[in-house]
Amino acid sequence: MNAPSERGTATGPALGVLRRIAADRPKPISGERCEMCAVPIADEHPHVVNIAGRQLMCVCRPCYLLFTEPGADLKYRAVPDRYLSFPDFRLGPGQWDGLDIPVGLAFFFRNSEQGRTVAFYPGPAGATESELAIEAWKSVLASNPALDTVAADVEALLIRVPKTGPGAAECYLLPIDACYELVGRLRRRWRGFDGGQDARRELDEFFDRVEQRSVPVHEPSGGAP
Repeated sequence: MNAPSERGTATGPALGVLRRIAADRPKPISGERCEMCAVPIADEHPHVVNIAGRQLMCVCRPCYLLFTEPGADLKYRAVPDRYLSFPDFRLGPGQWDGLDIPVGLAFFFRNSEQGRTVAFYPGPAGATESELAIEAWKSVLASNPALDTVAADVEALLIRVPKTGPGAAECYLLPIDACYELVGRLRRRWRGFDGGQDARRELDEFFDRVEQRSVPVHEPSGGAP
């Protein structure tokens, strides 16, 4: 019988070492991670807004809590989990047309970097910014003083005007990440010129969920002037 070669005698111990290294190596982490500290996070997780870059960041709870102070001058701000409805919300004749929004749905938020309110509406390509007529928007706020509670950058007013007209318009305050979630859902469902039946169903279901979560806020006088 021939003696084993040096190569053959080295293979056994080498394979044993490799197996031990492979066994001790941590398994790769699946799923999302915090975009600040890189720890794993659950599918349901909070967000912060990068104020300058207008970016939503997925974060863990400890990182989120670093940016919850409302009066602090920070680069990032935590997105709150507040939902409000405004049962007394009214749009007067011509007010929605004066905003130059081409569809019956838009969300409005205060951009602190630009020092103004901006408007976005959903479509097949995602969120489209509209050149908001500032004086027309001020008129809407003057008619509905209860709306003056939105936190800049992290909350938005979502307004839906049905085909029946602005008299039946709905308005909610909700987190900015929920607005972008709606835009993403509609983009995936969008068909044709007006979105199609699936997009309208998605929109109705979204508003049903928002209504269930929202706390009603009435005008001090019991109705808009």
